[in-house]
Amino acid sequence: MLLVLLSIHKREKGPSESVKRAHQKSRITWGRSHRVACHHRAPVSVSPVATSNSLIPRRLSLTVALPLLYSTAHPKPLAVHHPDPTLSRRAGDPHLLSPSSSPEQMDPSESDGDARKTNKPKYSKFTQQELPACKPLLTPGIVITAFLLIAFLFIPIGVVTLNASLQVVELAERYDMTCVHTDDKIGFIQNSKIDKTCTLNFTVHKHMKSPIHVYYQIGNFYQNHRRYVKSRSDKQLRYKNAAHLTKECYPEDNAHGAPIVPCGLVAWSFFNDTYTVKVNGETIEVNKKDIAWESDKNNKFGSDIYPSNFQKGGLIGGAKLNESIPLSEQEDLIVWMRTAALPTFRKLYGRIEKDIMANDTITVVIQNNYNTYSIGGSKSVVLSTASWIGGRNNFIGIAYLTIGGLCLSLALGFIVVLYMVKPRTLGDPLYMSWNRDE
Repeated sequence: MLLVLLSIHKREKGPSESVKRAHQKSRITWGRSHRVACHHRAPVSVSPVATSNSLIPRRLSLTVALPLLYSTAHPKPLAVHHPDPTLSRRAGDPHLLSPSSSPEQMDPSESDGDARKTNKPKYSKFTQQELPACKPLLTPGIVITAFLLIAFLFIPIGVVTLNASLQVVELAERYDMTCVHTDDKIGFIQNSKIDKTCTLNFTVHKHMKSPIHVYYQIGNFYQNHRRYVKSRSDKQLRYKNAAHLTKECYPEDNAHGAPIVPCGLVAWSFFNDTYTVKVNGETIEVNKKDIAWESDKNNKFGSDIYPSNFQKGGLIGGAKLNESIPLSEQEDLIVWMRTAALPTFRKLYGRIEKDIMANDTITVVIQNNYNTYSIGGSKSVVLSTASWIGGRNNFIGIAYLTIGGLCLSLALGFIVVLYMVKPRTLGDPLYMSWNRDE
């Protein structure tokens, strides 16, 4: 280094090549430190005098060279001072530039970066989906076991459910076509002077235990239509002082200047066919008590609400109501007002509290009053017993058996193929491409 200094003092015309390289290196180091944090293990402290082009003399004095010699001989991490007083590098940490404590002197780009850091959401293993998890390896053994478990669970349930459904004795007969002996069915049903009595006969093939439920079934009747469902006033059905609330009931809202109770198309289209049941020629009572839901009777229909002005308009719909009986006790109406979700539905008409033996003859005398001919609908009478799953419904049992049988077939197929026909050890290196025989 002494030789370098002597050569510098001898040259009067300009700085030496080593000084130029040192100056260029200091400029590069200063530029890097101004933009990003340096990653040198031992950064050299550079004096501002040496980093300015205008301050480099033609003769490099010892006052400038001695710090350079000292920093070269004793390298250690020193703080690099930036000309901007708002930024300074922490001593001993060449990677971090800490902003000044004065927010007014901060660079706008730096303040935006801090704002972005502040808005960063709090780290959480839950939000970052880093919670401990277990993902099973779907080996053939695990898949076969899963299929067998599903099969052993579903098949017994399907057998029990289907057997309970098959124990239900059900008799159903459609009568809307057989009870009309003319081609003009709409004119027949609308003529009040024509006798509409019709008789159906059943032969019981299996013992029917009481209670025997009597249903009427209607097809192609869309009770779930929006305008039909909305055409009612629930407040009017529940509260005595709400008889005038008929806004949603148009066109069956008023008649002769007075509100209709109950109003709306749902009540107006009340089913009005009647059934009389005989067994071997003897009339049997059909009990209509407790055929409606208790929640509907207690919460939706008031015990002090009586029908008024009902079916007295210009267009007569279905059945009429007894104006001396409150709505909460007219269970036929309550059953009808619970609208069905599907176009083909059954509603409970009553119960027979007596057993009917096998080979008995059941006669149902029907008053065919309800007009389903205008909508292309159908009417049927149904006599059915019940089991612990309700009425006859083979679909549930068949569905369980189908899924269980399919899973059992897949399990057996995997066992045969993977363990008998083409057995293969999981992860066997013999099946790798470079170990196979060409």
